[in-house]
Amino acid sequence: MERVPALDEPLKKSLGPATAKVMAEALDLHTVGDLLHHYPRRYAERGELTTLSDLPLDEHVTVVAQVADARVLTFNGSKGRGQRLEVTITDGSGRLQLVFFGKGVHKPHKDLLPGTRAMFAGKVSLFNRRLQLAHPSYELLRGDREEAVDVWAGALIPIYPATTKLESWKIAKAVDAVLPGVTDAVDPLPDALREGRGLAELPDALRMIHRPRTKADIAAARERLKWDEAFVLQVALARRRHADIQLPAVPRRPAPDGILDAFDAKLPFTLTDGQLKVSKEIFDDLATDHPMHRLLQGEVGSGKTMVALRAMLAVVDSGGQAAMLAPTEVLAQQHHRSVTEMMGELAEGGMLGGADRATKVVLLTGSMGAAARRQALLDLVTGEAGIVIGTHALIEDKVRFHDLGLVVVDEQHRFGVEQRDALRGKGKQPPHLLVMTATPIPRTVAMTVFGDLETSVLDQLPAGRSPIASHVVPAADKPHFLARAWERVREEVENGHQAYVVCPRIGDEEDRKKAASKAKPAEGDDAEKRPPLAVLDVAEKLRAGPLVGLRIAVLHGRMHPDDKDDVMRRFAAGDLDVLVATTVIEVGVNVPNATAMVITDADRFGVSQLHQLRGRVGRGSAPGLCLLVTEMPEASPARQRLGAVASTLDGFELSRIDLEQRREGDVLGQAQSGVRSSLRVLTVIDDEEVIAAAREEATALVLADPDLATQPGLRTALDALLDKDREEYLEKG
Repeated sequence: MERVPALDEPLKKSLGPATAKVMAEALDLHTVGDLLHHYPRRYAERGELTTLSDLPLDEHVTVVAQVADARVLTFNGSKGRGQRLEVTITDGSGRLQLVFFGKGVHKPHKDLLPGTRAMFAGKVSLFNRRLQLAHPSYELLRGDREEAVDVWAGALIPIYPATTKLESWKIAKAVDAVLPGVTDAVDPLPDALREGRGLAELPDALRMIHRPRTKADIAAARERLKWDEAFVLQVALARRRHADIQLPAVPRRPAPDGILDAFDAKLPFTLTDGQLKVSKEIFDDLATDHPMHRLLQGEVGSGKTMVALRAMLAVVDSGGQAAMLAPTEVLAQQHHRSVTEMMGELAEGGMLGGADRATKVVLLTGSMGAAARRQALLDLVTGEAGIVIGTHALIEDKVRFHDLGLVVVDEQHRFGVEQRDALRGKGKQPPHLLVMTATPIPRTVAMTVFGDLETSVLDQLPAGRSPIASHVVPAADKPHFLARAWERVREEVENGHQAYVVCPRIGDEEDRKKAASKAKPAEGDDAEKRPPLAVLDVAEKLRAGPLVGLRIAVLHGRMHPDDKDDVMRRFAAGDLDVLVATTVIEVGVNVPNATAMVITDADRFGVSQLHQLRGRVGRGSAPGLCLLVTEMPEASPARQRLGAVASTLDGFELSRIDLEQRREGDVLGQAQSGVRSSLRVLTVIDDEEVIAAAREEATALVLADPDLATQPGLRTALDALLDKDREEYLEKG
């Protein structure tokens, strides 16, 4: 494979081993390309100084300012054993104090004379209620030093994301050292695409982003570099899709008058138009001779399980088997219960009373007894069981299938791709794959994170579903609101309904050890002074206090599986009034009679998670109620986030809010692929048009030239994006 020396060259060769070592350790930059893709965070203008008036506390900052005054103070007695230099800098909008101690006083005292302009970098701290930088690094901005003239000759000064070990101006000097060599860089964008869209050439874009003469330079550079990021990623995904189409798979078509028809005939309700449309997309995919790779996303309660079950029955009809992979035992057991209930006698294959066209539905989890486990494994290898529902226990080497035709993965984000891949490897030929998620995903994220999957969306709720009213309960500001919340729970129970109370923590011995080992939180944030509320403590207080006399049970992940299953069965049967639980109830739990939910310390959960939890109520004909309890002050971002959740039931709108509040890297970086994000200028929320256009261009290019034989620069860019971890991620995706 051809290489591009300009961008592939190790920094050790360009900058020397000492600087290269710091670059690698401090910012994970190893090659010239890594450094040149470490773009400035912002730009300071020579004539107009950066504002000091709103510096963030406890963050490492770089500021451009002028020295207003400097004075040396002596302490520890009159003999001057200790000295402190205090320098005040200003930018016209605010003032900031710099302090230097001891032997570190002499050089800055000589350099930082009133009127001197410089760049300063350090961590913002608070002393005597005033912001200050202690022992900041600095670089003088004056014309009598040749390097300073060279580095800062431009009108716009780039300010780079920096660390205490590597200040912004040191990064700038390193960039200056390698920037002249980029004229040799081969462009990853095909000429026709670049010219057709009026984009700058790569060397020009890199020069303009690092050393812009005007703001128009910055805009042109960013526009071009966004395309690089979107296009290279979409080419990687398009190649994955193209490779999948080349794989063989057994077409799976439902038999006429088979188990699927029998199931549909006994349904007590009509499928929604959305369910029928998505089912058709899935059945069309299953009938092809290459593996289906489809993402089914749908609102909480939109009927995804029904769609997945019909797909599994279609595969059973064709003589194959289907496996559903759930992230927790509670969810696997819940799915097994709901599937067998929905199927009735059709799930009793080989048993007395089973229907003629019935199959067996088996459960396989890590905590099953030896005899039950042996029987389940036997049913799978003989083909007696057409459907198996389980946890990661399904992936173990001992598990063998007679003819695995479909893998359904519930809540994709809770599984590593390795687990998904291991299960797919159990088919004689690659099985079809259906990935389900109840977390609504904005279109652009679906095109990037799940870009190797075709997407189906269920956005219509089944008839009979009730609306859910959501309210924020400010427990610290208005304690009587919290008292009223518990009264509402009691009222729901008196009306024959049930309720959930959700807590962030369990509160058992293991939790207490963890809490004891953690450092004390910073002063001043009352909500952070105590550990999160715990299931065991809250249940005890409710039994003795506001919910005395009600039938209350607890549910959490560290309970014995049999105990968990027993509690869920009793709650589903109506033998319990209130279930105090952790987020184990977040997905898949279906108790139509549960109408109220109180989420304690709601500010400690993410937006999508709160939406998921809320979806556990309002699943029957009675309206649902969700109360978000928090002690955070009204003006805090946490309260605004909770207000957003309370104001809408639109999961797609909430996922957008969630995404805007998090870094891009959380979406496309470690959370998804085990490596840092490749996105630096592209934002998946704001750049939808670029991503959609890049996907079209990438698909057309890969169709015409799957091996990218005519695109050496693009192949090199892909190599840089697809390091070993990412390559494996996409291979397994």
